[in-house]
Amino acid sequence: MTCMASYRVVLRQSDEGFSVSCPGLPGCWSQGATEEEALENIRIAIREYVDAAEELARGEGSRVVEVRIA
Repeated sequence: MTCMASYRVVLRQSDEGFSVSCPGLPGCWSQGATEEEALENIRIAIREYVDAAEELARGEGSRVVEVRIA
């Protein structure tokens, strides 16, 4: 399934760079030396999180469908 989605993330600056988390996806976080690197890393983490969640949800009698929200 390929769809474009947007997620809100929380970006925090620290002495080591930036940490970033996605409150809508518990446990999904990343980091980077720069803000840009941290944001690119969270994009990858979100993609992997969603792919893993979909894989775990697949099973007999279930399927993945898209629901749009406003």
